[in-house]
Order: sequence, then structure tokens, then C-alpha cells
Amino acid sequence: MPTPRFSCSAAVQALPEQTHLEQGLYAFSYTITIENTGGVPAQLVGRHWEIADARGQLQVVDGLAVVGHQPLLAPGQTFQYTSWVQIGTAQGTMRGRFLCVTEGCDVFYADVPEFLLADTTSLH
Repeated sequence: MPTPRFSCSAAVQALPEQTHLEQGLYAFSYTITIENTGGVPAQLVGRHWEIADARGQLQVVDGLAVVGHQPLLAPGQTFQYTSWVQIGTAQGTMRGRFLCVTEGCDVFYADVPEFLLADTTSLH
């Protein structure tokens, strides 16, 4: 029997226009690519994010959909979206997972491996 599986990756960019140094807020956009690498169609239903700054301050975000979408992906299809986050330090990390369901109502999770929130153009 084919198994459900989504593979996820992230790309980050600094958002200088949303960064407010005087308030200690650093902003980053992140683009998530989700690919159905399994053998059955499945839908992304919800999300869970854990966002940490360099001081260990943790933000947890749970909710339905991603940027207003709950994409149904056939095997081999991808969905990409961009969102953004603010944290209290110039560097931090983010990780999460998506709640997904197959057309046969089997529930599974797609992990988003931890990724760095930082302006990599200024790192040496």
C-alpha cells in the first residue's frame, strides 16, 4: 500500500523594511516548499511552528492552513508559500510541522527541519 509523505524545505531572507532595531525587532521572510514525495494524494490542513530567538524566547504558532491555503497535492506536486516572522534578536531558529490528511482520511505529519533565522549576507 502506498504511503503518504510530504518533504519540506525552507529558505530565509532578512526583511530590513520590517526590522526595527530601536524596538529590538528583527524580521525575516521564509519560503517553504512542500513536495508530495509519497504515493497518494494528500492535503495540508494545519501548521505548528516553534520560533526561538538567541535568548531562548519561544513563540509557538498553531493554526489551520498556510497563508489561507490548504493545498491538496498529488504525488510529485509541490506547493510553495512565503510568510514572515519577527524575533527579538538578530539570529534565531524556526522549526515546525504540518498536519496532513490523505483522501482516505489517514492523518500524518510533515516535519519542517529546524532552519536558521539570520541575515546570512552579513555572516562571516
